[in-house]
Amino acid sequence: MNQSTLSAKREVDRPRGMATTSNISKRRQSALEEGSNDYLAKRAELVEIAGRQFKTHGFKATTLAEIGHKAGLDRATVYYYFGSKEELFRECLRVGVEANIAACEAIFADDALEPKEKLRAVITQLMSAYDQYYPHMYVYIQEEMSRVTSEKSAWAQRIVAKTRTFEKIVLSLISELIGKGEMRDDIAVSVAANAVFGMLNWTHRWYQPGGAHSAPEISNAFCEIFFSGMEKR
Repeated sequence: MNQSTLSAKREVDRPRGMATTSNISKRRQSALEEGSNDYLAKRAELVEIAGRQFKTHGFKATTLAEIGHKAGLDRATVYYYFGSKEELFRECLRVGVEANIAACEAIFADDALEPKEKLRAVITQLMSAYDQYYPHMYVYIQEEMSRVTSEKSAWAQRIVAKTRTFEKIVLSLISELIGKGEMRDDIAVSVAANAVFGMLNWTHRWYQPGGAHSAPEISNAFCEIFFSGMEKR
């Protein structure tokens, strides 16, 4: 059997579903590279819908069919925009997490700010990100953080590294403030940092944009609670 005959046989033997999936994947890649406004707008809409579905029903219980239905698309058409539910989840996290960490790194590197000002700004920034990228960043905290942390993929490790960057910034600033005598030293740095993380991360249980308390109001309250409690005595 010659090479051309073998190639033809492979095409015949290839499952129809596999060929269809491959074609959709090629069309999706082509559309992404072209980057038309309509295509990118529909992707953004799907990301927004997916984030809300993930937060309400959980990642596992949410289906692509449900997401597509709310966007006015059938499940097959959703694949033209995203290859899987996991890909949608990753996109939900990517923008918010990356933007938040970049902002926190800029605050940390700003020599014009004192350590206390930096820490207050970082706390304010994270609460602002929870508001701006609602509910996508909350999905990560709510139920997927442990799953992402245990993944070995390059994407998961990148997200974990960015999360660790935020944690290191808070730990470093608290440690510096204690070292300079601007905060009490009878509370461990890690405990103090976890108090910050706990206050901010627990908001996924009750915060909604447009609710009774705004993101700036909440971050200001958290700062007052934390800095008063850590005040040098």
